[in-house]
Amino acid sequence: MHLVGVLDTNAVVLLERFEPGELPGTPVITAVTLAELSVGPLVTDDDRGRAARQARLQEVEVVFEPLPFDAAAARAFGRVAASLRRSGRKPAARAFDALIAATAIANALPLYTCNPHDFQGIDELEVVHLLHPDPR
Repeated sequence: MHLVGVLDTNAVVLLERFEPGELPGTPVITAVTLAELSVGPLVTDDDRGRAARQARLQEVEVVFEPLPFDAAAARAFGRVAASLRRSGRKPAARAFDALIAATAIANALPLYTCNPHDFQGIDELEVVHLLHPDPR
């Protein structure tokens, strides 16, 4: 376990369902994750789902001070996009993931995610695979 680590958006959505030892001592999020969560309530036609997504967004806004996508993250994004292209993947297809990865790299932090394959081919990024709490 790391002292500090960036939570991918899927980890934020499932936050309460992880055991404390599975997460970093101090979990942080990125401004990009906050942006991704902000989309959720706006894109569903399900009233219950919208309410749940809005509640999660509001909780996250209160609990976390997101890491900004700043100049260092922008430079790291260039390296992330180049890594993805070299590995045959298109950075635009996973834009949120690439921006989250760049922010983690810029802050020299590992990224905790249930979807490690989303980050394959990104040089410099330390990915910590969280097992999804739902048995499949």
